[in-house]
Amino acid sequence: MNKKKAKLNYKHNHFDILQEGDYVLCAISGKKISLQNLNYWNVDLQEAYFSPKEANERFKSLKK
Repeated sequence: MNKKKAKLNYKHNHFDILQEGDYVLCAISGKKISLQNLNYWNVDLQEAYFSPKEANERFKSLKK
């Protein structure tokens, strides 16, 4: 079974699936994140993060 990239609309406490798929890509590392493991994202930037480490990297880069 081929894995397909999903398109999501990130909300504050959930996300809406715009295009069905199995994963999204981390905006920092490019790692695949399965939808069931997706826990970190930025609503304003509409991007997902693999872990708190990547989310923190983005947060720090925005503060510069």
